[in-house]
Amino acid sequence: MPRKPRIEYQGAVYHIMNRGDRGGKVFKDRLDYELFLNATAEVCERTGWCIHAYVLLRNHFHWLLETPEANLVAGMKWFLGAYSQRFNARHGQRGHVFQGRYKAVLIDGAQGDYFETVSTYVHLNPVRAGLLGEGQEGLRQYEWSSLAQYLKPKRQRPAWLRVERVLGNVDLADSVSGRRGYQQYMEGRVRELRTKAGKKQFKEAWKPIRYGWYVGGEAFKEELVKKLVQAVKGKQRASYSGEAIRKHDEHQAERVVAAGMKLLGLAENAPGELPKGDERKCVLAWLAHSRTMASHKWIAERLGMGCPSNMTHYIAKVRSPGDARMSRLRNKIEKAIPK
Repeated sequence: MPRKPRIEYQGAVYHIMNRGDRGGKVFKDRLDYELFLNATAEVCERTGWCIHAYVLLRNHFHWLLETPEANLVAGMKWFLGAYSQRFNARHGQRGHVFQGRYKAVLIDGAQGDYFETVSTYVHLNPVRAGLLGEGQEGLRQYEWSSLAQYLKPKRQRPAWLRVERVLGNVDLADSVSGRRGYQQYMEGRVRELRTKAGKKQFKEAWKPIRYGWYVGGEAFKEELVKKLVQAVKGKQRASYSGEAIRKHDEHQAERVVAAGMKLLGLAENAPGELPKGDERKCVLAWLAHSRTMASHKWIAERLGMGCPSNMTHYIAKVRSPGDARMSRLRNKIEKAIPK
């Protein structure tokens, strides 16, 4: 089954989430929560990871994770395996504890307020899950969230939990007044979440976290696409799926189309000015189709060739030996633009 590719690099920040197998419990009692946190300490020690925020709920967990080294996959393999073995041993069970693949959404921690958005999302999960009453006391009293740790002095917190970046994103310091300020800040977010307007605003801001593959601006996305090219290079493209790999395919297609246009002497705006079935556009469509996994829809829109359903016909014309001029253009491109 196709899977989403993992992008790893030094200093990468991720929102990690995984659920119990078939919606089952990941934590059955207090000892399971403690077992999980102990395994978290171990994996951070092994990998150098930093956890900036976390929350543990009955059937899933969330991390805001930073990897100083490019070792997400290796670290997660060890962690999920270690906790699953210990959980099963405690409860006399066999089989999977977690569902399929864990979710790893890349976060732009350097620009904008993306870091703060994700940390707030993580810390508000007990509210969203309906685990707290209407009072404001409950959020800081929810024991299995890093928010409870944020409000303690540094010497009382686990070494793998880093609070400086989250606090810094809301202009606070790791001090008595700063921790109190963060408590008040989060209480304000709870009040917002419990209003109709606030719920709508948060829902929109959290869409990339819940449904996307990255949280950041356009420049960040372009950098990730470049890293994705390297991540997929030398591997079977058919093994991957998802929005990230679609962006990779379109990036590759744009590269070959731009090279083909330059070779044919076409200006950037030429595709929009030429007829839909122009032979040069047909050759460019064939090039993108044969060298990349870009969709017919993307090719049709990029080259101004009308309905995507016509692409099969246009590409077939290039492959046909009956059109001498089309064949010459194809041969010219094949020689000049290697696979």
